[in-house]
Amino acid sequence: MALARNSDSEEHLHSTFASRYVRAVIPRFKMPDNSMPKDAAYQVISDELMLDGNPRLNLASFVTTWMEPECDKLIMESVNKNYVDMDEYPVTTELQNRCVNMIANLFHAPVGEDEAAIGCGTVGSSEAIMLAGLAFKRKWQQRRRAQGLPTDNPNIVTGANVQVCWEKFARYFEVELKEVKLSEGYYVMDPAKAVEMVDENTICVAAILGSTLTGEFEDVKTLNDLLAEKNAETGWDVAIHVDAASGGFIAPFLYPDLEWDFRLPWVKSINVSGHKYGLVYAGVGWIVWRTKDDLPEDLVFHINYLGADQPTFTLNFSKGSSQIIAQYYQFIRLGFEGYKNIMENCMDNARRLREGIEMTGKFNIVSKDIGVPLVAFSLKDSSKHTVFEIAESLRKFGWIIPAYTMPADAQHIAVLRVVIREDFSRGLADRLITHILQVLKEIEGLPSRIAHIAAAAKTAKMSLEDIAKYWKRLVENKRNIVC
Repeated sequence: MALARNSDSEEHLHSTFASRYVRAVIPRFKMPDNSMPKDAAYQVISDELMLDGNPRLNLASFVTTWMEPECDKLIMESVNKNYVDMDEYPVTTELQNRCVNMIANLFHAPVGEDEAAIGCGTVGSSEAIMLAGLAFKRKWQQRRRAQGLPTDNPNIVTGANVQVCWEKFARYFEVELKEVKLSEGYYVMDPAKAVEMVDENTICVAAILGSTLTGEFEDVKTLNDLLAEKNAETGWDVAIHVDAASGGFIAPFLYPDLEWDFRLPWVKSINVSGHKYGLVYAGVGWIVWRTKDDLPEDLVFHINYLGADQPTFTLNFSKGSSQIIAQYYQFIRLGFEGYKNIMENCMDNARRLREGIEMTGKFNIVSKDIGVPLVAFSLKDSSKHTVFEIAESLRKFGWIIPAYTMPADAQHIAVLRVVIREDFSRGLADRLITHILQVLKEIEGLPSRIAHIAAAAKTAKMSLEDIAKYWKRLVENKRNIVC
């Protein structure tokens, strides 16, 4: 007598890993012809995701990897809301406006007690920078046309340490990028050199509050003063944008007397990443302008919802509401006191890690005491082994730590960088120091890769130029920095 065959759902329910769904080849290029049970689909994808790194141990990234369960719940409750539907979700729009006002106030924007600030939420700082750059370009074009001057050759001045989104803005929106080169021991933009590069076609100078390379804050105050002098001499109107993606939610709490924001008259716009030290999961940034006049009206679209005007200026249209709601949660949950406590704790853990790395005697610390809570460090002796080997060896413990070379003209300096986030504890700092010591001991007992390459080059009769090209290719493949 033949036995009755179980249905697919019963088969999967009683024997997950013996079902035909986890035995079959996983679809990669073509949508499968047939459906599969929901629990099987979940299991297949969940198994693949196990091979991803642990976000908590991803010390390459500034992006938030932990939030409170109550905020996680709010995110899930609002994940199906499309932020752009302002008529349907007016409260979400109101929460965004509240966030903009709070951030503008934090950055000392000159707005009245009951006056609405000028700004908006974005997908991240990349979109915010695009919007700021477009505003500067349009303002520059308007001034030039009013003077009867050509508008076909705009440029922007930055340091060579800027994040790649500035290069994207320059390429996508046809603006020349003029970079101030770095030098050994000075890995941020020199304000004097930046102002020297300014000309009549400069739409703005971009300063970085928290360089991705070393966490250092650029000297916005000196830049402001030098630009004021140059504008007075030339009659130009070149202003400053501050890319505070990483440092915008750090400086107000740890360095309240540091002048970098709208307290400086030539700072016209600021961007900040809510998903970095704003303490929200990936997907939210903010852009705030000094005054209404700094955002050209012809770039703004006006949407009428519930009888009220809602101006909007974004590159994206549909996007989720959950990150904006999460940002508001963090603001009212933590308040100024809570953010200050978290940032102080991050700095304490960064100092602990720095002390442990210095005690090895093997590294030079490249990062500064004042800036983003991170530790960037280079090997004192790279003649036998490199920071790239150390980064590779630390992965076996689960740590994801980037190794990279500095931009021009400091390409010969290679460093490791550890970002300290809210969820990086003192215990993890001590554990990482232990693993760094273990890796150093292990690689010291290994043959030198550099010597091996030199010997292979000699055998192959490679010229010095060939060896240089080899190392250049190797380094270029290792230069991707997660921000």
